[in-house]
Amino acid sequence: MGKTVSLVMIVKNEGSILKRCLESASKLVDEIIIVDTGSTDNTKEIAREFNAEVFDYTWNNDFSEARNYALDRSTSEWNLVLDADEYISNDCKDTIRLFIEQNQAIGRVKRIDKFQGQDGINYEQIYISRLFPASYRYSGKIHEQIKSDLPRLIVDVEVQHDGYFQQSKNERNIPILQSVLREHPLDPYYHHQIAKEYRGLEDHEKAYDHLKIAYDNMTGREGYAPSIIVNLLYAIISTGQLSEGITIIEEQFDYLQNYPDFFFVAALYLLELILSAPDQFGELLPLIERYYKRALEIGDNGQEGSVLGTGSFATLHNLGVFYEVTGEFDQACDCYEQAAEMNYKPSIDRLKIIKS
Repeated sequence: MGKTVSLVMIVKNEGSILKRCLESASKLVDEIIIVDTGSTDNTKEIAREFNAEVFDYTWNNDFSEARNYALDRSTSEWNLVLDADEYISNDCKDTIRLFIEQNQAIGRVKRIDKFQGQDGINYEQIYISRLFPASYRYSGKIHEQIKSDLPRLIVDVEVQHDGYFQQSKNERNIPILQSVLREHPLDPYYHHQIAKEYRGLEDHEKAYDHLKIAYDNMTGREGYAPSIIVNLLYAIISTGQLSEGITIIEEQFDYLQNYPDFFFVAALYLLELILSAPDQFGELLPLIERYYKRALEIGDNGQEGSVLGTGSFATLHNLGVFYEVTGEFDQACDCYEQAAEMNYKPSIDRLKIIKS
């Protein structure tokens, strides 16, 4: 008999999505611990259908406190933590078992966050610590972190997450993040996180304000620093604060040489800048092509916080638009066709129009 692992979750009113999560994970674990923080729907009944141990807990605006209460009820040697708006999307039972038998480490899983971008639905990938020995606990009221000096290793577990589509989560998380920021007013991590919540609500002004503080206070050594820079450039585009973008691109050009999202958003930014004042900035037009080509050279390389397609189909499509606008129709069609082969719908639709 090998080491045991429990699935540990905190939930509230997750009746519409909990089954999806538990179906994806129940066969991977020896025990399921569900801590309910006040559901008024059928969440607890669904949990019991999967033979989960269900415990009631009074919510106290502190995610670590609730998660640690749940972890205290686990009887396994290892714990796997998921949220109800997540589900495992790859075959990873053997991977998990091998990891817990061979390592004394914290397992970082790949989570793919679905969110509404300016060009439709986007998918951002991040790595988060979710598989760990039973003795470890969380700290932090929100976007809580495992306290441990153990090495953090990527384990091949893929988790889909669509919680940023749920406005109720933004409304719950923002007051907690605001309270943390009152205690840590210059912490770039929490400014980055609250900006994500405001992005989900399409409040780009507030997202910009917090990203600016995060940018001004980060060291560049943070794993999330590239996301701060890229998302600040998106917020600059959304709010029209275009004068600031050139300096940021110049400051971060060498640092983000291998980050496709940086070159993708830099090209988008330059287009907006040129359109805002063609006489002043028109000479920058060739940089748009150069930046898109650099993003394609890098490719979708799985960088922390990277959006899928910025090194492939999305960039090919945008480069096609650039070529079409500048009168290079053969090159435009070539880009659209490559993106269409990757099943990118905007390029498929564009080709239909061009060829009709």
